[in-house]
Order: sequence, then structure tokens, then C-alpha cells
Amino acid sequence: MKQLTALLLTVLVAAPAQQPPAKDTEVQIVTKGTPTFKATSTLVIVNVSVKDKDGKPIEGLTASDFALTEDNKNQAIKVFEYQRLEEVIAANPTPTVAPKKAAPKPEAPKPAAEAPKPAGIAEAKQIAPSRAGEVKYKDRRLMVLFFDQAGMPIPDQVRAQKSAIEFIDTKLTPSDLIAIMQNSTDLAVLQDFTSDRDQIKKILKGLVAGDVGLNEGSTGDENEADSGAAFTQDESEFNIFNTDKKLAALETAVKMLSSLPEKKALVYFASGMSKTGIDNQAQLRSTVNAAIRSNVAFYPVDARGLVATAPMGDATRASQGGRGMYSGQTQRSQQSNFQSQQDSLYTLAADTGGKALLDQNDLAVGITQAQKDIASYYILGYYSTNAEPDGRYRRIKVQIKKNLHASLDYRGGYFASKEFKKFTSGDRERQLQEALMLGDPVTDLGVALEVNYFRQGRDRYFVPISVKIPGSDLELARKGGAETTRLDFIGQVRDAKGVAQGIVRDEITVKLKGENAGQLAKRNLSYDTGFTLSPGTYTLKFLARENESGKMGTFETKFTVPDLTSEAKLLPISSVVLSSQRERLDAALANAVKDKRITAANPLVQDGQKLVPSVTRVFRKEQDMYVYLEAYQPAAESTQLMMATVSFYRGKVKAFETAPLKITEGLNPRSKAVPVSFSVPLEKLQPGKYTCQVNVLSPAAQKFAVWRSNMVLLP
Repeated sequence: MKQLTALLLTVLVAAPAQQPPAKDTEVQIVTKGTPTFKATSTLVIVNVSVKDKDGKPIEGLTASDFALTEDNKNQAIKVFEYQRLEEVIAANPTPTVAPKKAAPKPEAPKPAAEAPKPAGIAEAKQIAPSRAGEVKYKDRRLMVLFFDQAGMPIPDQVRAQKSAIEFIDTKLTPSDLIAIMQNSTDLAVLQDFTSDRDQIKKILKGLVAGDVGLNEGSTGDENEADSGAAFTQDESEFNIFNTDKKLAALETAVKMLSSLPEKKALVYFASGMSKTGIDNQAQLRSTVNAAIRSNVAFYPVDARGLVATAPMGDATRASQGGRGMYSGQTQRSQQSNFQSQQDSLYTLAADTGGKALLDQNDLAVGITQAQKDIASYYILGYYSTNAEPDGRYRRIKVQIKKNLHASLDYRGGYFASKEFKKFTSGDRERQLQEALMLGDPVTDLGVALEVNYFRQGRDRYFVPISVKIPGSDLELARKGGAETTRLDFIGQVRDAKGVAQGIVRDEITVKLKGENAGQLAKRNLSYDTGFTLSPGTYTLKFLARENESGKMGTFETKFTVPDLTSEAKLLPISSVVLSSQRERLDAALANAVKDKRITAANPLVQDGQKLVPSVTRVFRKEQDMYVYLEAYQPAAESTQLMMATVSFYRGKVKAFETAPLKITEGLNPRSKAVPVSFSVPLEKLQPGKYTCQVNVLSPAAQKFAVWRSNMVLLP
């Protein structure tokens, strides 16, 4: 295995860091004239549903009737409550909010410069937390209505809004408390838990349907219609072509609910959840684990309802051409994309104990399902005897001492917290090694990653890995007149059988001075490494850690290295790399490996310059786009003529195409690779979302290759 690693500073906008939840309770023992001793204990809440053989809740049990263990060690139950929830629908539930005060005197008119707030939405609120061990909402069923406006077209937003109002009008019970959250450009809590029907309806009716958020109301499906509107960047290029933004919003929402020991159901209204572009499984797993720790079950509702798709698409799509319309490939692609979007919703529900409502036009059924699933239950709380902040999984087992024929439903465990400041150098190294094995990813540090492949021999491929980290996530320390930070990287590649095929471990110190240090928050750090692999399917898990604060970020994805020697119908090509900059190798902030032979193995390094892949596929009008790939001519002794073009599509309409490029030289006698390189000025294109298509044709072999990818052009 050969590896190439380097760290470069690139000029792109960074993503904000996520704040980890605090679940520990600090206890101080102070005696006059003596030192202060501090101890940290973790309160663990377990909600247990106890039902008889007929499925009815069993009441009357006490804390002494339960036996609770963590990793086979007995735990003393310190918090015990029974939540008795009513099922009878009430016409006018009794509000649990504070009584309304007398109407205030009319205020003076606001200045004209102050924009009015949307109807029904007063001010940004937060979910009011409870104290450790306190059951704040006695005998109440907690449900959150979460509207993902950033991922729903306008018709779906209206449908979700009407269904929620219908549920409030007809299905609300005296035990139900409703909170409302909205995700557009940011996560907002519009209403804390309340049973005031009028207040809930006021908030719901105040939701304004419109093209908002990162996707301008689109689902991210490449087959959907293009509106032609310009794309406006919201926060960061890190959050444009992946689901991390939506999943991070859900994770933030469940962390807000973590202080409440009661069961919670989060009803998530969305139009599917696509997995286009960067596919980070670590963020999905982190969101699911945060929900489990917070006793939150997801109930995703596909706001599209039951969809019947026409073979060639509906009236919003332009007429399609090519052989796909005759072979059925276009229809299969549409159906596969649609099912993939629903699979993401199903995963959120199944892994947290909820249920997904798919292909159902009555969206209120999804809220009703969450209501039915939260029946009467017991709240058990204990302070774990294992206070080690090692991040390991702790298994929980609950039993009833009485001889009852009862079924118990509860979470089977949780991941312990991690504490970085007290780690020794050995502890820090062990933390990195164990983090690769833990099922609970860490997403405090933003990480975006791209995997490519280039043929070196018949059964050998060089696989460069490009990683980007937002500079705003890093903390610098002042040392010796420079701002410094130390970054640790560890990654592992496993094949389809789970056997490790490669590992990388680097520790790099970055020093910044003057202007570079001041602009770090607006820039990204790019890290590169590489592996030599055989054709096959692999799983890459990569972890980065910043050592001033201890923040870590995990990226996990599957990728395939194809066997290009077996390609008979199409022209075999490598990955296609899109880039907006080239950097001199001697301009790198740090190098972990300085081996000229290893550098020579990377086709992205030429003439002392490295092509920096645009991991997030985001460009600006004033930039040139560099396109690089290799086409392979296995039987050729000299370079055979090839023609190549780069096209840009808005929906199904071709917006721009380069002049054909003739390739007549460059054949590598060992790998039989011919480099294909473009430099495309982007100034003639309008800002927006595009599909970039690369076409390569070999007239002599009568073969061609087509590669497509989404991209965004900013002003």
C-alpha cells in the first residue's frame, strides 16, 4: 500500500460546528477550610413499557419490582415515575400553558424600517429543559411536529400543514403536548410543548409555504424539473449536495429534547431524503444514536403521498431522448431514486423504534401512529456506576422480579460520553484507534471526502482520498509567534468481507502566520492520502481530530473500484476529477510523507503541482474549472485518436458545451492510460445548479464513455 499525504489551505466557505449534548451532572463537596472535591456522575433514563399478554399496560408496579443492570452490573434506581396516558379524544383539551394575561395597551406604531414578522410566528423559542431527575410533564404524551421546509416543494408543504391542522382538530387527547419545529435555512423552535389547541393551530397556520432553504424547495433528485432560478449559497458548500444538513438539524432537535426524561416522538415531514453527491453514513448513524440517547423515536412522513410516475416523467420535465426512453432505463432510474429517498426515511424510523408513513395520502395517519405508540410506561433513572468517559457502548437489561407474564419494551443500551481534556498521549492514541471500531460516530468536526480511482496495472489501481475540513471548526493556539494546531488523521479501508486492506495514520502540525491565521475561519484545510487496491467493493471509514479542543469528525462511505480490463462495450475511463485550483507541492502547510516515488504514483500531481479536487463540487463564476480523467486503450501501442467534450445542463436543457478536444498523444506504456484534461472558464454560465457531463469518444475502437455529476455555480 502506498500513501501520499499533504495539507493545503483552500479558499472556500466553512460549515458551522455542532455542539455536543451535556448529560453529566457535576457534584461539588465543599467544607470550610478544606479543598474542593468534584465528581461527575451520569444520569441514565430508561423508559420501560410493561404490557400483559393482551397488550394492555400493567400498572401498580414499584421501583423495587424492577431489576436493572448495565453491562451485567446491578444499578440502583434513583428516579421512578409512572406515566398514565389517556386515549380518549377531547373536544377541548385543557391547556397546560400559563393563563393568558389581560390584553396590553396598544403600542405605538413600529418604524417603517422594521420588517413585520410572519403571521403566527412570534419569536425564536427553545425547548424548556428539565432539571436532572425531574419529570416535568407528568402523564403527558410528548410529540414534536418537525417541518423540513428546506426539502419539500410547495405542494408538499401545504399538504403537510393541512394534515397537521386536521390532526389537531380531530385527534388531540388531554394527554397530548405538541411542540413545533421548522427547518428552512436554520432550525427554529416555533412552539414549546403545549396542549393549547388554538395556539398550536395559530403556529401551524403561520407556516409560510415557499421555495426556502438550501435546496430551494427541491428534494435533490437529479430527475426533477429545473426552475431556472439562480442558486444562492446559504451557509457553506459543505451542506449543498448531501443530506448532512438535514440530518444535523434532526440531531440538534433531539439534543434539545435530551433533558426531558419522558418518551418523545418526532414526526418528521419531508419529501423523501435523497443521497446524491457526498454520502456520509457517519452523520446518519450519529443522528440515530443521538435520538436513542434522548429517548426520541422518529416518525417520518413522506409528504408526497402516493405517487404514480409516468414512464417519461410528468409535465414538469422536458422530453427526453436517447436509448434510455426505449430500453426502460429512464423509468428504472426514476423509480430507483424515489425508493432510495424513502429508504432513508425508513432507516430513521426503524433504527429509533418509530414507524415511517410512506405512500399514504392521509398524512395525519403518521401523527396518529406516533400517538398510539406512546402508551402508558414507567420512567426508570439511575446513576451509572461506570463513570469512565470512554465512549463505549453500555448494554442495559431490565427485568421484573415478580412472576408476571409481561412483555417489556425499552432501549437496549447507550454510548457513553467522551472527555478529551483529561486524556494522556496514550489515551488520545487509543481514542483514535477505538473510534474506528465504535458504532457511534462523532460529527463535531465537519468532514467532506471524495474517493477516486486510476488504473496502474491489470489488477492494481491507485485510489486517492481527498478530505476537506472547514477552518471555522478549528481552534488555534498561540505558540512562538505563530498560530498553531495539531491534526490527527486515521482511516481504514475494508473489503466486502470486512478484511482490512489499508490503513493511514498521520499527525500533522499546522502553523499559520499573519493573514493566513486571520482568514482561517473563511477557508478550508485539504488533506490528501492514497491507497493501492485491487478491483472490488470497499468501505472507507475516516476520522479527523483537532487536538486543541478535541473535536473529531467521522466520514464513512462505500465505494467500488471497477475492473476496467473486463469492459468490452464502453470505453474504459478512470474517475473524473473536478477542481478549481492547482497548488504547488512546496506550498503545502505540512507534509506527512516526502517520497518522490509515492508522489509520482498520484496522477493528480504533475510538474510539481497538485490538482486539488473540489470535494463539494461548488464553484464560482470567476474561477476556471479543471477537469481531469484518464481513458484506457489496453491493446494500443501508440495513442489512438480520441475526442472529448464537457457539457453543462440545467435540468434537461444544455446550457453550454466546450469545443471538442482532440487527444493524439500521452499513452502510458505500462498502464495504457491516456490523460484527458480540460480548463473550462465558468464566467459565461449563470449561477445555479447544473449537471456536468463529460463525453469521451474513440472513433477507432467505436467506443464511448459518459460521466455525469451535479455541481453548483455561485456568483
